[in-house]
Amino acid sequence: MDTKRIHVNESYYKEEVFKLGKILREGGLVAFPTETVYGLGGNALDADAAKKIYAAKGRPSDNPLIVHVSGRDEVEKYVEHVGSIENKLIEKFWPGPLTIVFPKKDIIPKETSGGLDTVALRCPQNAATRALIKAAGVPLAGPSANISGRPSPTTADDVLHDMNGRISAVVDDGPCNIGLESTIIGVENGEIVVYRPGGITLEMLQEIGPARMDSNLIVDTGHPKAPGMKYRHYAPKAPLTVYTGDRDSAAAKILEKVHEGDVSKIGFFVSEETAKMLPEDAICYIWGKREDKESFAHNLFTGLLYFNEQPVEQIYGEGTDQAGIGRAIMNRLKKASGGHIVVEEKET
Repeated sequence: MDTKRIHVNESYYKEEVFKLGKILREGGLVAFPTETVYGLGGNALDADAAKKIYAAKGRPSDNPLIVHVSGRDEVEKYVEHVGSIENKLIEKFWPGPLTIVFPKKDIIPKETSGGLDTVALRCPQNAATRALIKAAGVPLAGPSANISGRPSPTTADDVLHDMNGRISAVVDDGPCNIGLESTIIGVENGEIVVYRPGGITLEMLQEIGPARMDSNLIVDTGHPKAPGMKYRHYAPKAPLTVYTGDRDSAAAKILEKVHEGDVSKIGFFVSEETAKMLPEDAICYIWGKREDKESFAHNLFTGLLYFNEQPVEQIYGEGTDQAGIGRAIMNRLKKASGGHIVVEEKET
């Protein structure tokens, strides 16, 4: 069985969305677009549907699933309590790339929450997906629609590469705008704690109230409080090493690799500035200008997937600093590289 591709347009999708909603209500799986990445949707209230998601992805069952709702009015159906800080965050950032962890009601099965007593909720910006949630009449559990451990999909083609034949359909609404998964936060003792960085930055959250990074995010240990904290993710087929720190020194280290082996088997995941110094025949994916972190975020997973189609045996990447969305970019690169991050000091 091939997975059906449903293109979004006003008339056709309005007819198809009710059919897709029925598939979801009855326990089937449908991939959907968001502003971050494509999600693999199933009925979040159905334990068996959650098991199907884990099976389709090959995902560990203690890794929680994000639950997608179509609006603020649905939140109290699934959570025990919404505090004042959470309300401020919802008002400021929903619909959008912010996932909030709440104490859950029993209507959300442990299979969806990864065995936790909490649930991670978000309301996506994509209008077609919010219509899909309404048509289903249930919230959608939706991790990224890829085989676990591989780069997350930012187009329907990426979804079909991993999921064709595993799910009923994919809703195709073109490339995702942001290209990195949502920021995940919880509120602990009146403080906003970031469990996974994303498009909503720490600096943006600090405008609402006190905010910090979670210690488990830094050391990557313990039981995951939220999706994406514990396991290796986003890895291309070839090993990846990322150079960061002083930009010129990092670029110099990458350029040295041209002369250390067979350049036809090396991939370079770099900025425009560094790419100009590489040989013309180098296998290269340019993520954008060094100062353009939004472009880097948008192209990160597309770039990693690009190298899966190339005859490379090693990839050398150029990182960025930790300011703003750079923290989320480096979080994903750390996981994609298995921690192979080299920080270069400025040469004196």
